[in-house]
Amino acid sequence: MAQERLQKILARAGLASRRGAESLITSGRVRVNGKLVTELGAKADSYRDRIVVDGNRIEAEKLVYLVLNKPRGCVSTLSDPQGRPTVADLVKDVPQRLFPVGRLDFATSGVLLMTNDGKFSNALLHPSSNVPKTYVLKCAGVMPPEVIDAWREGVELDDGKTLPAEVVRLRYEGDKTWLRVTVREGRNHLLRRMGEATGFHVMRLSRLEFAGIDAEHLKPGVWRPLSVDEQRKLKKTHGVPSRVRAQQGLFGLLKRKKPVRQRPTRGKRAAASADQESTETGDKSPSHRRRSGKAKTRRKPR
Repeated sequence: MAQERLQKILARAGLASRRGAESLITSGRVRVNGKLVTELGAKADSYRDRIVVDGNRIEAEKLVYLVLNKPRGCVSTLSDPQGRPTVADLVKDVPQRLFPVGRLDFATSGVLLMTNDGKFSNALLHPSSNVPKTYVLKCAGVMPPEVIDAWREGVELDDGKTLPAEVVRLRYEGDKTWLRVTVREGRNHLLRRMGEATGFHVMRLSRLEFAGIDAEHLKPGVWRPLSVDEQRKLKKTHGVPSRVRAQQGLFGLLKRKKPVRQRPTRGKRAAASADQESTETGDKSPSHRRRSGKAKTRRKPR
């Protein structure tokens, strides 16, 4: 991993806030590779360098990358003053403190990457990265071809014209229009604003892909780790993550869920009840006799 500011490494390790980590450095309590460090501009590699605070070595936090199928009615923040559900609630089983890569609106569902790697997040969110984001949306009204062409060429908004978008009309549903749209910019409420600017209110919005990563087969509110192939694809296209590795520990968390117990059918419940009663009385129930393997003998005629 590339070198980072020392206070950032200490804060990510959970020792203190960024300001508190700066105080640890300036007070002479931090050593890197045996050398005392008191300058705030100092950098280190949390994976290669030996970082010690008050005689205790700091272990590098394991970097985590996952994709969440964010449901509607959930905010893309770690806490909410209004007490609404957050994406942090959905990944609370992960030991690391994760944050979302970008945001989805409260009423928008779909693909949301989450990580504890700041470099990874910054690389994908930087305007120069041109990360593709694909959505499916339902608009009020029958959108004519000329408006669809305007979306493809760019819509004039109050903060400037949008970049050309890839737009496919999926279908008309009565007086509604379903579209599949791919954009490469990250302005707030971009598609909803494009709809309002062209006279077509966006009623429903869901993100299908982010940087080529999808949430297929994931139910709303469920997450999975990024596969090695997905990490390699991101690294080849956007230069992150710095190190590609399997995230076996996260797959273990997914397997912790208890299997759903199937209720026995009426016939099985009756047989189970009869078996339990016979066990208590010492008699053999009909089900026990069937399992005993003894064949019934037929009485010979006289």
